[in-house]
Amino acid sequence: MTHRVLILGGTNEARQLAGKLAPRADLSVTLSLAGRTESPVAQGVPVRSGGFGGADGLATYLREARIDLLIDATHPYAARISANAAQAARLTGVPILALRRPGWEPVEGDRWTLVDTVGDAVHALGEAPRRVFLALGRQEVAAFEAAPQHHYLIRSVDPVEPKLAVPDATYLLARGPFREADERALLESKRIDVVVSKNSGGEATYGKIAAARALGIEVVMVRRPALPDVPSAKTTDELAALVDHLLDPVAERGV
Repeated sequence: MTHRVLILGGTNEARQLAGKLAPRADLSVTLSLAGRTESPVAQGVPVRSGGFGGADGLATYLREARIDLLIDATHPYAARISANAAQAARLTGVPILALRRPGWEPVEGDRWTLVDTVGDAVHALGEAPRRVFLALGRQEVAAFEAAPQHHYLIRSVDPVEPKLAVPDATYLLARGPFREADERALLESKRIDVVVSKNSGGEATYGKIAAARALGIEVVMVRRPALPDVPSAKTTDELAALVDHLLDPVAERGV
């Protein structure tokens, strides 16, 4: 029997999970991307791009595509998508699993200022002009127009359009992973004195956090939003094991 699996993606782990599950003859895997990245990394499974139209739209898709398992492998800050996924699973009775990458924890030497929202991060920069590295993704940077006194270094996968309405901003197009040594060189060459980051977790973008620690630079860290309480795993390997358990419970029990 072939089980139909829908992975809500947009993270490296979602791509890795799709790669793990794709070769299996008992699974038919589709990866859904929000469509925000203009040139997503090539995937090894069929890809659906664009939104569903909220929880109800996703529920309709789950029914029409006869999905047997929904996997939420979206970014830790995609709280609305995660909420819609959990609601769609409830509406349809389709089982749901989530891939929940652990967040970073501060260690000795870190200078973190914790805030709840990107708007709070703007205020945390203070009034005096600073050289700020915005490592947030292009969707969130517009909030910093409210603090035009700072110089901003803005890194994103795709161009920020329109550009920020501030007098002093530099744009850098790049896709991770980013090595600590390279991040340190970037922070030093641009004379950055504060980094604004989300607590994304994982290794691909931790380099900037380690580099800031080594240089004694403050990090304004945006806390993670609350996410739905659904069965979850921390790694792709753990999640793949959960998939086996969920889709083949009889074999799991040894009956």
